[in-house]
Amino acid sequence: ALVTGGSKGIGEAVTRTLTEEGAIPVIATRSVEATADLVKQLLDAGKQAHFITGDLSDVSFCKKIVEETAAKYGRIDGIVNNAGANDGAGLEHGSPEKFRDSLSKNLFHYYDLVHFALPYLKISRGAIVNISSKVALTGQGGTSGYAASKGAQLALTREWAAELLPYGIRVNAVLPAEV
Repeated sequence: ALVTGGSKGIGEAVTRTLTEEGAIPVIATRSVEATADLVKQLLDAGKQAHFITGDLSDVSFCKKIVEETAAKYGRIDGIVNNAGANDGAGLEHGSPEKFRDSLSKNLFHYYDLVHFALPYLKISRGAIVNISSKVALTGQGGTSGYAASKGAQLALTREWAAELLPYGIRVNAVLPAEV
């Protein structure tokens, strides 16, 4: 199972839970030290885990994650799209550049990773879980980029659930509040 941002916070909890359920998480991250520590803990506990470091806003990195995982394990059974940050790219104190950067950090890799993994998910009849946020529904103030990204993630979840239904691929979203 591919897990973006899988070594801290919600992503770490997802990674640990996946290993408890017998899955092999492949963490896609920029956090080299934290991820190496987590993977070592898991391996020392007799679990399996792997990580790949890079920048998820780079489309070629998303493709690399899928290719490396498929080469190493021969399959992809699921994706947990989790990586992102509430970066404060607001309307009044933001800028068009900060807004676009926020979309790049919080949204585009959700699409990119699933796009490249889709052939494998069709074979496994896998699952996609998009970690969104209550901010998608409630707003927060001062976080236009993050709120727009989280709302778009919900729209993608509904769209993919409809599009991928014929392949038996389950698509769901989780909307945490404060963490």
